[in-house]
Amino acid sequence: MTRSTVLTSLLCLPLLACPTGEVDDGNPFTTSTTTTNADDVGDGDGDSTGATETGDTGGETSAESCGNGMVEGGEECDMGSGNADDGVCTSACTIAACGDGLVYVGFEECDDGNAINTDECVEACKAATCGDGFVQAGVEMCDDGNDDPADGCNSMCLPGACGDGILQDGEQCDDADADTTDECPACQLAFCGDGFTQAGLEMCDDGNADDTDACLPTFCTNATCGDGFVQAGVETCDDGNLDDDDDCPTSCEPAFCGDGFTQAGTEECDDGNNVSNDGCAADCQGECSNPGGGSLTAENGTNMNITYCYNQGDSLQVRSQKACEAQFGIGACCVIQGGYNSQQYGECNLGGGGGSYHWHWDSHPDGHCPPNYVPGDVVSPGWCGLITGSFID
Repeated sequence: MTRSTVLTSLLCLPLLACPTGEVDDGNPFTTSTTTTNADDVGDGDGDSTGATETGDTGGETSAESCGNGMVEGGEECDMGSGNADDGVCTSACTIAACGDGLVYVGFEECDDGNAINTDECVEACKAATCGDGFVQAGVEMCDDGNDDPADGCNSMCLPGACGDGILQDGEQCDDADADTTDECPACQLAFCGDGFTQAGLEMCDDGNADDTDACLPTFCTNATCGDGFVQAGVETCDDGNLDDDDDCPTSCEPAFCGDGFTQAGTEECDDGNNVSNDGCAADCQGECSNPGGGSLTAENGTNMNITYCYNQGDSLQVRSQKACEAQFGIGACCVIQGGYNSQQYGECNLGGGGGSYHWHWDSHPDGHCPPNYVPGDVVSPGWCGLITGSFID
C-alpha cells in the first residue's frame, strides 16, 4: 500500500466523500486524473524512455476540483453539492472550525474569524453576553463571569455603585436613591458629623467635631448665644444660660456699663449708654429719685430739678404717682398743679378720708392730707407737697 493510499484512507470520514480513481465524468468543475505506467510515458519523439522530456505536452496530467465529491490534494473534505459555508464541509472544502469566519449552524453562535474576546463574538464561537467573563468593548463596563451582584460588577455588567440598590462591599446601606438627607446618605448609615443634614433630626451637619463653629457637634444644632459654646468670631463669651444680669448676658459679650443689661450687684441701672442726666448716670448708677420706676425718665415739674422714672405704658395716674414719689418719697401725698389737669395723689394717713390713696381729677389747689383729716377740710398744699408746672418729658 502506497503512502498516498494510507492518507486517503485516513481522510475517508463517514460524512466526507473519498477519491474514486475515476476519470473525467464530464463535470465542467472537475478535471480528469489519469495514471499511467512510467514505461508507457513517452516524450513526444517516438521513443519510450520511461521519462517525460522537458517541454513535452503530450502526456497526461493530475488535477483537483473542490466540489466534485472527492477529497483530493490539499482538501480536508468534499461532499460535493453538500458543501456549504454553514455546514461541516465548507465551500472551500475545509472542515468547519471555530475561527474560520464561517458560522457552522447548530454548533456555533457566531464566527468572526479572530481571537478577540472584546467584540461581539468570543472564544468557542459564542455570542458575547453579560456574564461570559469578557468585557465587550463599548457595551459593558465590567464582566466578572458570575451573577453575584454584590462583588463589584452587577448582573448588568456595570460596576457596583452607591445608589444602585445593591449592598456592595464597603457600603453600610443602599436605598437605591441619591438622597443625602435620609437615613442612608452616600451608602453609609446617617449620624451626626457625617456631613449630611438628616431631615427632621438635624439642624445642620458640617462633618466635624468643632464646637466653635456655626454647627455644634452635639445633636447637630445651630450655634446660638446661650448654648454654652463660644462661637469663634461671633461671641466673646457664652455661659450656657439666658440671664441678663450676670457676667455674660444674652449678647454673649462680657457685661459692661452701657450694654443695656443691668448687672446684679454692680449696676443700679443700664440704659444702654454712658450719658448722665437721663435717669441713669454714665457709671450705671441711678439718677431717678424713684429707683425702679421704669426705663424712661422725665422731669417732674418746672425747675424742680428732680428726675423720675416711668415706663412707656404707664397711665397718667401712675406717672403722677411716680412723680410724687420721686419728689417727696414713697407714700407721700402731693398736688400737681398745671400738669395732667392738676391731678392729686397722696396717702392720707394710711386710711383717712375716702381711702388710703387719694385721687382727684378736678383741681384741688389746696390739697387734702393733714395729719388729722376731717372730711371737708381744706388744708395748705405745702403739707402734702406741691409740684408746679407741667411735666417735661
